[in-house]
Amino acid sequence: MTTPNATRRATEIFGAPKALVGMIHLLPLPGSAAGCESLQAVIDRAMHEADLIKAAGFDAILIENTHDRPYLRRNVGPEVVAAMSVISRMIADSVGLPLGIQVLAGDNRAALSVALCCGARFIRAEGFVFSSIADEGLFDVADAGPLLRYRREIGAEHIAVMADIQKKHSSHAITADCDTWDHASAADYCLADGIVLTGKTTGTSIRSEELETARQAVDLPICIGSGVTPSSARDLFRHADALIIGSALKTGGDWRNEMQPDLLAEFADVRP
Repeated sequence: MTTPNATRRATEIFGAPKALVGMIHLLPLPGSAAGCESLQAVIDRAMHEADLIKAAGFDAILIENTHDRPYLRRNVGPEVVAAMSVISRMIADSVGLPLGIQVLAGDNRAALSVALCCGARFIRAEGFVFSSIADEGLFDVADAGPLLRYRREIGAEHIAVMADIQKKHSSHAITADCDTWDHASAADYCLADGIVLTGKTTGTSIRSEELETARQAVDLPICIGSGVTPSSARDLFRHADALIIGSALKTGGDWRNEMQPDLLAEFADVRP
């Protein structure tokens, strides 16, 4: 079961003790290899999806540059930061829900910068503790120390860092002797405000034993970051404090497709 401290912090971060966080996968931004049709088209889609998420009774929104494939490792350009800041500020002003920011791949400083500009409450941070190998290459230096110093430097200490552990789309062979307990405990030790658990890829489920282990390891908010469905949500909420839902809101369960109101509605009664 979740803990009183985790419940309190989750409420501060996500606006609810058992929070549904709707995912906005931004269309390709300026500079993306996928090609940006127009910034206005990106804005229009994002604003529409934010309205759908709010209308469905979700508690918070996470905004991510998901369509900017292939991703840059740790260092996106100023055009991405600028575009995400503008879009996120517009969403914040329009829907009034708590916002989170993630900048792929692992550009946690950029995420903090965007979050500070748009008034977001949290960022989702990859590579916070331990190294891993992703399709972008080797994440060889854990980001906790540099990131938290940067957060203090820019006056963003009110923005929570939700740290991915054993992140999806990655090989963890170089830390194979470290289990979920080790990763969760390390994130806690390195002052993460919460942790994010995922399956191996986007849309795949977390194993229940990993969630239980993480809950035993830390007295922090735990967020599930992939594979959440209406049928699994209630059980996940036994140990988790927030669920990030993205692919399950899209046609065919594919994050690349459009968001559907009827799929959002399926999550209306999943809270315990």
